[in-house]
Amino acid sequence: MQISNVLVIGGAGFVGSHLVARLAGVATASATPLEPGTVVEPPLDPERIVVATRDAEHAQHLLLLPRVEVTGLDVRNDVALDAAIGTLGTEGIVVNLIGILHGERAEPYGEAFAFAHVEVPRRIVESCRRTGVRRLLHMSALGADSSGPSMYLRSKGDGERVVRDSGLDWTIVRPSVIFGPDDHFLNLFAHMQQLAPVVPLACAQAKFQPVYVEDVAQAFVNAMAAPATIGRAYDLAGPQVYTLEELVRYAGRASGHPRPVLHLPDALARVQAAMLEHLPGAPVMSRDNLDSMRLDSVMHGAIAPELGLRQPVGLEVVMTDVLAGRGHESYMQVLRRSVYR
Repeated sequence: MQISNVLVIGGAGFVGSHLVARLAGVATASATPLEPGTVVEPPLDPERIVVATRDAEHAQHLLLLPRVEVTGLDVRNDVALDAAIGTLGTEGIVVNLIGILHGERAEPYGEAFAFAHVEVPRRIVESCRRTGVRRLLHMSALGADSSGPSMYLRSKGDGERVVRDSGLDWTIVRPSVIFGPDDHFLNLFAHMQQLAPVVPLACAQAKFQPVYVEDVAQAFVNAMAAPATIGRAYDLAGPQVYTLEELVRYAGRASGHPRPVLHLPDALARVQAAMLEHLPGAPVMSRDNLDSMRLDSVMHGAIAPELGLRQPVGLEVVMTDVLAGRGHESYMQVLRRSVYR
């Protein structure tokens, strides 16, 4: 299917880099082949793939890909946002991937969550209306709900409502936790066990159904090509459900540094999370993360067939060699080999 232009807002991040590479028809950073039955070739062939990001320097590696452009964009600036979306033409597609995991505490959520998850979608919707672009794909989260247990899930739910009420040709994708060779999830668990003799773990029995980043990227690409996805929201998850403890233990075994796991009672877990929130940099754990884990991040049913993911890739297929330090190649190396092959 030939389309003119795709704009990926927040395209320099973890999911965005894989999506942009998939749109460009280039292999990404996983050295592990996809399982048989997974859609591989993109059904789209866009003329232009524009990556819009707050800091264009962080997206320079994507310029190695064919037909990819990178532009700096402050989504607070309506003039700049209209200029970026307006260049797509009315047949263009906008993808919003902007999201955060942490923010200051407030009810129903703090300013950072309000901006990233509600204000940004509102600004994109309004810009699409002003410029005549109708097709919008939006990444939310499994369990997003305006009445959810955490600021993260409540703000994601309110952001979904903005998109649903937009009058545009929207599609929402709601993944569980996302894994991949360059993730900050399983790699974090492995790194923790390289450094610490024991892992004090909150919410050890919380359940997740991790989904491969390449499957998330492919779901977005397939949704762009399928009119049946317009006006629909799709849960997305991998083939297996794990407890948080199982994921931590797996990361330790695969990395060669298995450590004992110490279950923390709820009260002590919240004290730990509150302390971690005040350390420099992004917190490893926050009280809001604990609130999110009160709701299991799992699907109830199969992935919708129109997303084209007949056989989602399992976590162990990709991550076992990566966590062990085998078979992991840098994103830049893979892109260079793919572009110049």
